[in-house]
Amino acid sequence: MAAVPGTQLVLAPELHLSAQPRLLEEQADYPDEVAVPVPGPLTKSLSELSRKHDVWLVPGTVFERADDGRLHNTALAFSPQGELVARYRKVFPWQPHEECAPGDHFVTFDIPDVGRVGLAICYDGNFPEAFRQLAWMGAEVVLQPTLTTTSDRPAELVLARANAIANQLYVVNVNAAGPAGLGRSILVDPEGIARVEAGEGEELVTDVIDLDAVTRVRRHGLAGVSCMWEQLMRAGPAIELPVYAGRIQPPPGD
Repeated sequence: MAAVPGTQLVLAPELHLSAQPRLLEEQADYPDEVAVPVPGPLTKSLSELSRKHDVWLVPGTVFERADDGRLHNTALAFSPQGELVARYRKVFPWQPHEECAPGDHFVTFDIPDVGRVGLAICYDGNFPEAFRQLAWMGAEVVLQPTLTTTSDRPAELVLARANAIANQLYVVNVNAAGPAGLGRSILVDPEGIARVEAGEGEELVTDVIDLDAVTRVRRHGLAGVSCMWEQLMRAGPAIELPVYAGRIQPPPGD
C-alpha cells in the first residue's frame, strides 16, 4: 500500500499463506496440518488487515477445513470494511495430485460503483466452462490465484488469454514466484491483450484496469469486429447443447 498509493485491490497467489512446500518436498499430511476453519482466527486477522488498509483483499487461497471434516482449497475475498464477502472452493482441483474435495458452485462478488468480480483458482483455468459460468454470472474480471510449479505454465498463459477472449472479460492470473512456483503472472484485457507480464522471480505487479472496457468490447467487438458474447446471449437459448443436457439460459437479471 505504501509503494502504490491509491491501491483498491490486492491479490496474492494460491496457497500463499499456507507456505506450500515445493513439489518434490510435499508431504501427504501437509494440507491437514495447516487447514483452518472459515470463518476463524485467520479470517479475523485478514479482516482486520483489509479494514486497516481500506482495501479489497484476496489473499490467495487457504486449505479450509469444512464442517464435515473435508478439506477444500478456498479463495477468500474481504471488503475494505473487513467483511468476508466471498468464499470460493476450487471446483477443479489438480487431480490426482491435489486431494482436496472439490467445490460445487462458482462465486462472484460486487465492488460497488466498480463492477463484478469472479473467483477462479489455478487449474480451473483449464476448464472453459468455469470462466464461461463466471461470465454468465456477470463477472467482468476474474481473479485467478495460481501456484504452478510444473512445465505447463506456458499453456496456462495461453488459456488465460483464451478465457479472456472467449468471454470478453479481464483475467488476472497471479502465479507464485520462485522458488515456490514458476512465476510469470499475467493480466489480460477483454481482447486478449496481455497488459502486464511478470518474470519468474518475486515481483510486485501493478496495473489500473477500467471495467468499462468490458462493456465497450462486448458492444463493439474484439478489435471492433467480433461480438461473440452478444451473439452467444442472443442466439444461445435456441441452440441445443446435449453435452450440458440443456440450453444456454439468459443471464440473471436479463
